[in-house]
Amino acid sequence: MAKQTIFGRIAQLARANINSLIDSAEDPQLMLDQLVRDYTGSIAEAESAIAQTIGNLRLVEDDYREDVQNAEEWGRKAIAASAKADELRAAGDTAGADKFDALAKVALTRQLSSENEAKGAQPTIASQTEVVDRLKTGLQKMREKLGELTAKRNELVARQKTVQAQSVVQDAIKSIDIMDPTSEVSRFEDKIRREEARVRGQEELAASSLDSQFESLEDLGELTEVEARLAALKAGSAPKAISSGS
Repeated sequence: MAKQTIFGRIAQLARANINSLIDSAEDPQLMLDQLVRDYTGSIAEAESAIAQTIGNLRLVEDDYREDVQNAEEWGRKAIAASAKADELRAAGDTAGADKFDALAKVALTRQLSSENEAKGAQPTIASQTEVVDRLKTGLQKMREKLGELTAKRNELVARQKTVQAQSVVQDAIKSIDIMDPTSEVSRFEDKIRREEARVRGQEELAASSLDSQFESLEDLGELTEVEARLAALKAGSAPKAISSGS
């Protein structure tokens, strides 16, 4: 019964659909970790059970071979005893011949018993050999599933780490977007440009003020010349005209 139970467990685990289990799990990594532990434990248990089954089969096979050998040995003894009985009977020793014929019958009885025991063990050996083969096949499938599970788990862990790294990068990018340094630079640049414009305005304002001062000086010079000429006219002297030849 125990062998049938472990065989059933091996068959069930070997048929497990890993992708379906992962899809239905709330936490695939935890589920895979547990499955790896379950498979590892089940494989160890299966190996122990199969080893015991194989050991029992080998004992039965040993007994079978021993029965076959005994049957052959008792057969040879029966032949030898029968031959000796024939020899003694030919020599006129009827009592001796009967004795060895009785020994031949004993040997034949033992031969028959050993043959029956060997024949009785044959179905057990055949069925146990089939069970062992099936258990070995199931165990190999379990080992393959364990390898698949381990690979899936390692892949999932690697993907999870990649996603976590990407998440960290994205969070960093979001924080940069929230505190965009380029916007601060732009505001500082605008401030400088406004300051530059103010200075330029002051320069232009200063320049226009200076021009007006020089214009006032020129106007003052013209008025002074007019006053001088007017004074000359009143004194009776005409102002000197500019000659065309000079």
